[in-house]
Amino acid sequence: MTAVVAAADGRMPRASAAPLAWLRERGMGASVLVAALSSALGVLLITATGWIGAVLSADPFLAGSGTMALALSILTFVFLGIAVYVGAIVTANTFATVVAGRTRRIALLRLIGASARAQRREVATQGLIVGAIGAMLGLVGATALAAVLIAVGGPLLGVQNVSYAMVRGDLLIPAAVVALTTWLAAWVGSRRVLSVTPLEALGGAIEQPHAAFARRTGRNVVAVVVFIAGAALLALGIAVGLVSPLGVLIAFVGGLLSFSGLILGSTLLMPPVLTLIGRALGRSAPARLAAENARRSPERSSRMAMGLVIGVTLITMFAVALESTKAVLAASAGGELPPEMGAAMDTFTAIVTALIAVSAVIAAVGLVNLLTLGIVQRRRELGLLRALGLSSGQVRRMVLLEATHITVAAVLTGLVLGIAYGWAGAQSLLGSVRVSPDAAALGTFVAPAIPLPILGLILVSAAVLTLVAAVVPTRLATRVAPIAALAE
Repeated sequence: MTAVVAAADGRMPRASAAPLAWLRERGMGASVLVAALSSALGVLLITATGWIGAVLSADPFLAGSGTMALALSILTFVFLGIAVYVGAIVTANTFATVVAGRTRRIALLRLIGASARAQRREVATQGLIVGAIGAMLGLVGATALAAVLIAVGGPLLGVQNVSYAMVRGDLLIPAAVVALTTWLAAWVGSRRVLSVTPLEALGGAIEQPHAAFARRTGRNVVAVVVFIAGAALLALGIAVGLVSPLGVLIAFVGGLLSFSGLILGSTLLMPPVLTLIGRALGRSAPARLAAENARRSPERSSRMAMGLVIGVTLITMFAVALESTKAVLAASAGGELPPEMGAAMDTFTAIVTALIAVSAVIAAVGLVNLLTLGIVQRRRELGLLRALGLSSGQVRRMVLLEATHITVAAVLTGLVLGIAYGWAGAQSLLGSVRVSPDAAALGTFVAPAIPLPILGLILVSAAVLTLVAAVVPTRLATRVAPIAALAE
C-alpha cells in the first residue's frame, strides 16, 4: 500500500512512514496557523472581557452595572464567530486544493479497492488533527500573551489589586470550536474525493473548467435563491429602519443570507470580475497567461479570492457603518460631535478595525497558501512553458501578475460589497433619526461615509500582500526544471 501511494505521488517508497508524516505536506502548516490565529483571537477576547468585568466589579461605582459587561460579551462572540467563519472557509478551500493535488493517489487507492468514503474520512481526520494542534497552540500562546499584557497594561491604566485567574475553563471553548470547525471544513473541502475515479490515476490534479460549474444547476440555484432572499430581507430592514432602529436586526439577517449566497455562488461571481481585471494586466505573454490561468481554473481562483473578499468586506463594512453613524450623530448635534464623543468613537473604530483585521490576516494566509499549492500542482504546466521557451524571468512575472490579478479582484469586490453592506447597516439603524428639527418626520437618508485612511490602509496592505503572496510561489516556479517536470 505504501509503495502504491508513494508511486502515485512520484516519490520513492520508504520502509516505514510516520503516522503524522502528512503534516509536512504543503498547505498543512498554513492550516495549523489559521486554526491557531482563530483560537488565539477567541482566547484573547474572552480573557479581555473577563478582566474588564473583574475591573468593573472591583469598582464600587460600576459594580452594579451589568450593561457594559453584557455588551462586551456580545462583541466577544460576534468577533470570535467572524474569525471562525473566515477560518473555516480558508480551511475548506485549503483542503479542497490539497485533495485536488492528491487525485492520482486517491485514484490508485480506489483502483486497489479503497472506498471514496474511507478516503474522505481520512481527510476529515487530518482536518481534526490540524485543528486540534492549531487550537492548542493558539490557546497556550494567547494565554501567555494575555498574562503579559495584563501584567504590563494594568499598572499603566491605573488598575491595581484586581484578582483575575488567567487559567480558566471557558478558554477551552474557542479552542474546541476551532478544532471542530476545522474538522467540518476539511470534511466539506474533501467532497471532491467522492468523484475521483480509478481512471484518473493516469492523469494528475485536474481542475474543472468553467463550463462544469455553469452546469451545476442545483448549487447555482441554491446560491441565487439564498442571495435573493437575503437581499429582500436587507431591503425590508432598510425600509423598517425608516421608522424604527429595530430594522437593523432584519437587515443583519438579510446581509448574512445574501453574503452567504455570494460565497456559495463564488464560481459564478468571481470569474467575470477576474476576466475584467485580467484585461488591465496588459498584452504581454506572461500577462495573458496569468489572466488565462485564473479564467481557465475558476474553482481554484475563486478559492483564492473569496477568503480575501470576506476580510476586505468585513473591514470596509464596519468602517463605513461606524463613519456613517458618526456623521449622522454629528449632524444631529449641530454639525460637530463633542470632542469626548468623537474621541470615543474614533477609539472604538480603531479597536473594531484591529479585531476584524485578524480575520483579514487569516484570509491573507489562505491566499498565500493556495497560491503556493497551485504552483506546486502545476509543475508539469510550468515545465512545459519553460520547454516552449519562457525564461525564468517571464515565469516569475507571470506568477507575480497572477497574484496581482487575484488580489486586485478580491480587494475591489470586497470594497464594493463592504460599502454596500456598511451603508445598509447604518441606514437600517439610523434611518429613523431626525438630524434636525426641520427634517422629515419619517425617514432620513444616511449617506455612506467612506473613511479614507482605512481605505488607504486596505490598498497599501493589498499591495504588500501581493508581493508577499508571490515570494514563495515565484521561487518554486523558477526552480522547476523542464525535463524533470515533464517526466512527472
